[in-house]
Amino acid sequence: MRFSLKTFIWSSVALALAFAIGFALLPKPVDVEYATATEGPLRVTVQEDGKTRIRETYVVSAPVSGRLSRIELEEGDSCNVDSLLAVILPSNPAILDARARAEALARLHAAEATLQRAESASVQAEIKNDLNSSKYERIQALMKSQVVSQDEFDTAKADYLSAKQAVAVARFDTEIARFELEMAQAAVSQFNDSSSDSAAEPFEIHSPISGRVLRVLQESSTVVAVGAPLLELGDPQNLEIVIDVLSTDAVRIKPGAELTIEHWGGDAPLRGNVRVVEPAAFTKVSSLGVEEQRVNIIADFNEPPERIATLGHAYRVEARITVKQLANALLIPNSALFRHQRQWCVLAIVDDRAALRPVTIGLQSESHAQILAGLSPGERVVVYPNDDLRPGARVRLISTSPP
Repeated sequence: MRFSLKTFIWSSVALALAFAIGFALLPKPVDVEYATATEGPLRVTVQEDGKTRIRETYVVSAPVSGRLSRIELEEGDSCNVDSLLAVILPSNPAILDARARAEALARLHAAEATLQRAESASVQAEIKNDLNSSKYERIQALMKSQVVSQDEFDTAKADYLSAKQAVAVARFDTEIARFELEMAQAAVSQFNDSSSDSAAEPFEIHSPISGRVLRVLQESSTVVAVGAPLLELGDPQNLEIVIDVLSTDAVRIKPGAELTIEHWGGDAPLRGNVRVVEPAAFTKVSSLGVEEQRVNIIADFNEPPERIATLGHAYRVEARITVKQLANALLIPNSALFRHQRQWCVLAIVDDRAALRPVTIGLQSESHAQILAGLSPGERVVVYPNDDLRPGARVRLISTSPP
């Protein structure tokens, strides 16, 4: 057969057309986002809402019955020790009543016993604080040489913080007990000579602590009985944090664990440490109407006073409590993981194609997971894989997820 130029041209056109049709019929690459498996620290946390709380609040009550003069103090007013809070004009029938005098004497004896018990508890708290402080210093020195475990260090730190706070609480209880004794003695003195004019003198109530007025429970002038609450006092600088978490999360939280306070209104997060995981849970109904067993976590701020000066009593905060922490782990985003045949898998990117890769995961945080086996540092994986992406399919990288 004679080969001509015309035949060559038409053969070339037909071959080019066949290649074009074949290329057009090839599946197009799928646009995917990807992330790179990197080594870095991993922090597993429990995030819940909480609120601030003044550690020690004091409700000032009426030590005698009578007519209460109008209380001029308002919420937020400052008060010092021995500042005048309220004045009560004792009623004459109560002064002349033998039964009321006996009750006042009984309260006096009870106040004396309470003061003795508070002083004894304060001494015990000081002894325990010295012991835990020495133990914590030794653990700190051993921790630098990695002789003790992180759990032992956290336990010693929690015991130290708890003992330190117990000393402050014991001192506060002693001051309050001493104030209660003074009020009881003053109440008894009203009955010493009921025939004299001094028995009907106004009874002044002074502040037992330095702080601020949180609430005025009885503002107007009225007749009050013995024990009627009048004001609530507290020191806003002596704050702690109360966070209620699910009981399943509470078992993973240990005293001494670190936490960060976010979305509290300030520019930067605040730091703190868990002091107490309460042993008793309570039932709470969620916003979806589901009953949940929750546990209160009590934590202390680990910040200078000026950083928390703007916070007050019962302010809302968001706490992120550290449960586990790794200094170095191979990490990928949680969005790259999916279940396939009852096993965790990822779609690795090999030669611009998606490759199914089974992996073994360890700890997981809200955003990342630890990879124990199945991937190497530097390998790329598809994040947010969809149903259109099959193993072996060609992929085109369009963006990367931040590490």
